[in-house]
Amino acid sequence: MRRLGGFYLLAVAVAALPFIFPDNYFVTVVGVSAGLHAILAVSLNLLMGYAGQISLGHAAFFGMGAYTSAILTTRYGWNPWPTILVGLAFTGVIAYIVARPILKLKGHYLAMATLGLGIIVHIVIVQMGWLTGGPDGLGSIPTLSLFGWTVDTDLRWYAVIGTLLMLVIWLALNLIDSRSGRALRALHGSEVAAEMMGIDTAATKTGVFVLAALIASLAGSVFAHQQAFVSPGSFDFFFSIELVTMVVLGGMASTYGAVLGAIILTFLPELLVVFEDYEVMIFGAILMGMMIFLPQGLFIGFQDLLRKFTHRRAVTKKEESSHGVA
Repeated sequence: MRRLGGFYLLAVAVAALPFIFPDNYFVTVVGVSAGLHAILAVSLNLLMGYAGQISLGHAAFFGMGAYTSAILTTRYGWNPWPTILVGLAFTGVIAYIVARPILKLKGHYLAMATLGLGIIVHIVIVQMGWLTGGPDGLGSIPTLSLFGWTVDTDLRWYAVIGTLLMLVIWLALNLIDSRSGRALRALHGSEVAAEMMGIDTAATKTGVFVLAALIASLAGSVFAHQQAFVSPGSFDFFFSIELVTMVVLGGMASTYGAVLGAIILTFLPELLVVFEDYEVMIFGAILMGMMIFLPQGLFIGFQDLLRKFTHRRAVTKKEESSHGVA
């Protein structure tokens, strides 16, 4: 019930923002980017936060979905909707093929393997210029439309991406509370102990890896049609690191924390633009301060602070009442 309560509260907030701040740049433009980043962070959090599998190449799957949709619509004239499904199928197959050998690794070896995957995908995108457009990218990607309703404004894209975000959060919350979610948490705690309990750890790791890749691919396809342009720079190693930072900053093993981390890392640079030359330095100082004082992440850290505050108030009231009785 707590999880669903938070879900409904977030859904109301997402739906209400455009009405509270109509024609606001931060809601309709930056909010679209924050929504996409939140979808990616939630998917990566399933893999890192709950299953305990480090990935430094998540942007590769984001790029696979984006480029599949971009290539099929611009090069071959496909309708956008089937290209999203093809992107999901293509990404799912690639993720399944690489999951088994990669996920046999642990710790920094796993991190290096996923980093290598991301670099390979980025190089392929850059080198296959005849298909991907190379470093220049691909433009003139058609927008989405359904039954005559065309997603051609920032507000409409906000509605589409906001709806998709809530669906992904709902999926993540239900997965976490399911038997598979308990298997993921057991895997994170101790792979040996999980195997002793009868959990097929190889299948569990592969399943969550493929699921995270599919969600990233879906976000990539939506990104391609929303931007109407894709280039290799949007799917490089640095973006993968940014996604990891979002998950860690918000709070590992917290779906809402992943969303919070994505929102903060998307909006904060926009708010710091006024500082001009000091923007990057202030941004770094803020991140350092957050991680020093809230090492478990913002969402979990705030929850702990709230619990401590509530406990102290309860103790104080109890002491006051006991003194009054005396």
